[in-house]
Amino acid sequence: MLKLALVDDHKLFRKSLAALLGTLEGVEVVYESDSGKDFLSFLKENKDIDIALLDIQMPEMDGYTLCGKVLNTHDTIKILMISQLSSKETIRHVMQSGAHGFVTKNSEPEQLELAIRNLNTTGFYLGPELGSVLKDLMLFQQGGNELQPDSDFLSDREKEVIRLICRGKSSAEIAEELFIHQRTVETHRQRMINKVGAKNFIGVIVFALKHNLLDVEDLS
Repeated sequence: MLKLALVDDHKLFRKSLAALLGTLEGVEVVYESDSGKDFLSFLKENKDIDIALLDIQMPEMDGYTLCGKVLNTHDTIKILMISQLSSKETIRHVMQSGAHGFVTKNSEPEQLELAIRNLNTTGFYLGPELGSVLKDLMLFQQGGNELQPDSDFLSDREKEVIRLICRGKSSAEIAEELFIHQRTVETHRQRMINKVGAKNFIGVIVFALKHNLLDVEDLS
């Protein structure tokens, strides 16, 4: 059972979202609150959360700050930011916060479920909003004069793994397609995160795009 936490100060939205998520197979909402501080207190005694859905605009502590504090002490929890904000600046802040995915409050329920499933299977969700901003950023930065890493900084196998992850493949599916063990896929994934110094796998994708090790078309 996938255990979720919701933190959003809009009670009607939070309750409605909890009811919607409760209808999804294999998903259970085990905690909800209108306060980031209360959620941090809850985590001191309860570590059994798989995914936390965080609003961005909250009175005591915003979602960016809460995301950083959660990941500092509970780095196995996947963070899905959910907000009515959808500007490129907002999404840049989401990426900088270390969150694993983002959806707007105007998203279809199917997109929200896809985001949750992807966070569980691949560790991140690169939806239309994040993908669009990443493409814009990379197309802008590709004209710069920044030094490029060696072409073999990421091995051909690591690039294959990135492309398959971008297509939403789970580690088990990637292992089957590449005829390697699932643990080897996980090793490649963690090694790339460590190699580029990223907070999560979205950081690896940004790095690969920025240094022309991956084409923006691979995000489609």
